[in-house]
Formats: sequence, C-alpha cells, structure tokens
Amino acid sequence: MKMACDTLEISRSGYYSWLNRPESERNRENVVLLERIRAIHEKSRQTYGSPRITSTLRTEGIECNEKRVARIMRENQIASEAVKKFKITTTDSNHDLPIAERVFETEHAENVMAPNQVWTGDITYIPTDEGWLFLAVFLDLFTRKIVGFSCDDNMKTDLVLNALSMALGRQDVKDGELIAHTDRGSQYASDDYRKKLRLAGIIASMSRKGNCYDNAHVESFFHSLKTELVYRKKFSTRKEAMQAIFEWIETWYNRQRLHSALGYMSPEQYEKLALTG
Repeated sequence: MKMACDTLEISRSGYYSWLNRPESERNRENVVLLERIRAIHEKSRQTYGSPRITSTLRTEGIECNEKRVARIMRENQIASEAVKKFKITTTDSNHDLPIAERVFETEHAENVMAPNQVWTGDITYIPTDEGWLFLAVFLDLFTRKIVGFSCDDNMKTDLVLNALSMALGRQDVKDGELIAHTDRGSQYASDDYRKKLRLAGIIASMSRKGNCYDNAHVESFFHSLKTELVYRKKFSTRKEAMQAIFEWIETWYNRQRLHSALGYMSPEQYEKLALTG
C-alpha cells in the first residue's frame, strides 16, 4: 500500500479517507439508471440507442438528459446493434404496362395529416437456406404503421395483392381519399393490381423512374427490419423467416418500437392518438 501511495503521490491517510467516503448521491442514481437502461435495451432486442432509451425513461417518470444516458451506455458498452445495409433491386420497370401519374411527392410528406391518406408500398427479400423469401409491404405514411404485408417464394403480382388485401381488411379506407404510392415495378402496373385499387377507391401513384428517394419511408422501414432482425439471424427455412418477420412487424414494430418521427411513440399508439384526438 505504501508503494502504491508513493507512486500516486498521495498520503496513506488521504487514501483511506477517500476509500471510506460514502458513495455520492449521483453515483447511486447512476447505478439505478444503469439497471433501467440495461432492462430497456434488452426489451428493445438490443436495438435502442440513447435517444429511444431516454424517451422510454422519461415515460417511466425518470428525468434525465440524453447526454447522461449516452455516457452511461458508452461506459458500460451498451450499444444499439447496427449492420451496414446493402441495396437489393426488386423493381422490374422494363415493361409496357401503364404507368400511373406521380400524385404523391415525398418532399410534401408533411402535408399528410391523418392515417390512411397515403400508403407507400415496396418489395424486398430475405435470405434463407431454402432460397430467397420475398416480402411486400404497405406502410401508412402518417403513422409509419405497416398496414399490410405478405411473404412468398416469388415476387409475382399476388405478393402485392395479398399485402394490399391485408391492409384493406384492417384499415378504414374512404373512397377517393387514399393514395397508394409505389415504384414502377410490373407488379404495381399489372391489370389485377390496378383493378383492385379502382374497386377500393384508391388513387394510384408511381415514383419517378430510377429515383429511390421517392419511396424513402419504406426504404427506411426495410433498413430497420434488416438491421434489427434479418442480419442478426440465420434462417434455415422460408417458414422460419416468415414467422420471425410476422412477429417482428406485428408484435414489435407496429405495437412497441418507438419511432423518432412520431415523437417516440409506436405506430399504433400514434394512430390511436390521431383517430381519437
């Protein structure tokens, strides 16, 4: 002990005084805060960073700022798992089918003021040991809720029709008030898809050719799905992947996952507030 004190150039009495000093109130608070941060991080499937964790703490009545949460997370090596995204093209726009006018413009998204005014749709795919699993979704632009989705071993028109049927079955759609915005893929230009939109009173809108930013909100959703689920698991079968995707969307994303663009509410919370407020 004498050698350690000499090395640090402190007195032995000073060392023992520091050692016996009662733990500060701030340190005690940090210990409690750390436990809540760990619990929230685990509940989020290890995907929340400091902004979402701070928001969750505040809803629990724990007042703290994001810098403090970020520091505690950094010091204890608690981090949101993120994996670099890759871009896969699922759009076949080289066809002679009719192209709908670009009615919805992403740069005017702030003008969408209620649920079921604009749905954006797209397709991605997920690797499994059996081959690719294709996923089509429709996302409500106002609530960021996935209102409909469908999985299959191919990306024929039925894939998007099934996703659209699911959305129509669960949402209150008014005739002539909803825009369905997609890329120019052959599935969305098909006779069957356009007929289904007409029968439901939905206005078709398609993005500009080769402009991925026209559907940025769905791209953002796919990024979350890939980084928080797909890249972290290896699926042996398509059925296994389908079950995991269903659980992630319905149990986690729509109902629990806090969304920064929604004031750190879940899509369903935000939808309920909009419809009852």
